[in-house]
Amino acid sequence: MKLPALSSPEWYSGLYVFDFGHQVAVGYTADEIAVLLESERFADGKVYRIHRALPDGTLELKGVAPATFQREDGFLFYRADSAAAAADFRTLAERADGTPPPCRAKVHLARIAGASYPELTALIFPAEYAHDMAGWLDRIGFDGGDFVEGGPSQVTGYAESGATVLERAQLWPTGNMTRSAEEVLASVDQAVQRVPA
Repeated sequence: MKLPALSSPEWYSGLYVFDFGHQVAVGYTADEIAVLLESERFADGKVYRIHRALPDGTLELKGVAPATFQREDGFLFYRADSAAAAADFRTLAERADGTPPPCRAKVHLARIAGASYPELTALIFPAEYAHDMAGWLDRIGFDGGDFVEGGPSQVTGYAESGATVLERAQLWPTGNMTRSAEEVLASVDQAVQRVPA
């Protein structure tokens, strides 16, 4: 796989490389990778995340399974008390206003009837961002829940639990660079998908 030369390569850390088979393109966001994988034409492409980029142009890549872009992950902050769960929900939404998350995410204040800890705040996001979201929760100092569970299987369990969602919030990252599906598909012939501003 031959990567194109990049100006300011360190700017590309956290973005993605897509190997189309006949060519490679650098600089996609996770949402844009999902667009490519959902298209019939590029469903067999290979995906790599740029974990580290050095000024000399060296990129440290990690392969990412395509299924990762179709799964949801999350953290479930369980409480015995409804007021404490509501406080978790408000605190998470307020801190996200001050320090936005690294990706889009949804937050639910919910209740699962009959559970030993029936009140919860659910933070759900694309699975590829699990590590980034854990770091973000640490940075904003969020320590909600009497106990916490996380992972794709926990999010699936929550979705299937019949939980009653009492409140919802949508969190958005700042400086979202993601382009529309049409723009992504129209630019697949470009080896460098975006350049530093």
